[in-house]
Amino acid sequence: MEFFDTHSHYNDEAYEEDREKIINDIYREGITKTVVIGYNIEKSEKAIKMATENEFIYSAIGIHPSDIGKSKEEILVQIQEIKKMASNKKVVAIGEIGLDYHWEKGNIELQKFAFIEQIHLANELRLPIVIHSRDAIMDTIEVLKSKDKPKFSGILHCCVLNKDLIQTGINEGLYISFAGPITFKNTKNTELINIVPDDKLLIETDCPYLSPEPNRGKRNDSRNIKYTAQKIADIKGKTIEEIAQITYRNAEKAYNI
Repeated sequence: MEFFDTHSHYNDEAYEEDREKIINDIYREGITKTVVIGYNIEKSEKAIKMATENEFIYSAIGIHPSDIGKSKEEILVQIQEIKKMASNKKVVAIGEIGLDYHWEKGNIELQKFAFIEQIHLANELRLPIVIHSRDAIMDTIEVLKSKDKPKFSGILHCCVLNKDLIQTGINEGLYISFAGPITFKNTKNTELINIVPDDKLLIETDCPYLSPEPNRGKRNDSRNIKYTAQKIADIKGKTIEEIAQITYRNAEKAYNI
């Protein structure tokens, strides 16, 4: 049984002491593809380096809403740097990009500007996008329905269990990716996971964050993706092997691998 972890952060400082060992371990345990996601210039460069050095790793590059510049001019400079990096053959998406009003609400218009401009870049490069949305559901939906929406698909990463967002994503041809939080005991998720058609379903870890039950609170890695897959299998009345196969095939399509 093989898994494709569609969203990981092995470029994060949490792996400084044992990164090489973890990468070797996850491959041996059946995670035979993963995309390491950038979220600023430095981490995007590191994602590309990791992808270049490891055949089973791919990279996404972009500017997370928490890492955007303090002016439109600064943001455009950042995006030009991302554009230069995108020529690498192991770059498969622009991301993660989007909106995050949880920590910062004073720069909402700049966040929207950075999000839309990076969608434009992805459209220009004919790449999918990886979307981050936290406490910004309505504005994310507005962008996804606008003239600025992605033309080459994309992924709602660690998708919020919100019916309007999930349905909008499906309507716009996006893939819906679920992570560890769907395994949490207080999560009501059955109805919303069931509305995602099999051909739009993805799984991820977002490691080192969001460890699923039974490892909640510990550093996450791709080996924990099996718990998310099993939860979805239970909800959809399928086997974990079926979910692994479905999501692997979908991930290859989503990232054009």
